[in-house]
Amino acid sequence: MLVHSSFKEHIQVRLMDIEISSRKDNRLLKRTELEVTVKHSNSPTPKREEVREAIAKSLGVTKDGVVVDNMKSSFGSHVTYVFAKAYADKETALKSENKHILIRNKLAEKGAPAAKQPAKKQGAK
Repeated sequence: MLVHSSFKEHIQVRLMDIEISSRKDNRLLKRTELEVTVKHSNSPTPKREEVREAIAKSLGVTKDGVVVDNMKSSFGSHVTYVFAKAYADKETALKSENKHILIRNKLAEKGAPAAKQPAKKQGAK
């Protein structure tokens, strides 16, 4: 919440309660899969970055190792259900995750589309 008073800007940090509902170690992919319930009373749905930070803090890992796969929230509800994955390091996450998920979590940048090569004519040398 942003409050302006006498030309000073005060930022109030939203409070979230993080509860890990389910935790599963996936040794094959070297990650921990989490189902998390985020309670955010009297505030809008938290941003993906805020949720990543909160999960990383609660697990004691770096933010770069946490990937939020999806977030579901209902209208009028102050509860968001999150499926996240925690990796030991960023490199493992980059190898395992789909590119669009990495882009959503700001672990990768959306690249420019590759230029198409002109098609060769059949029989041309």
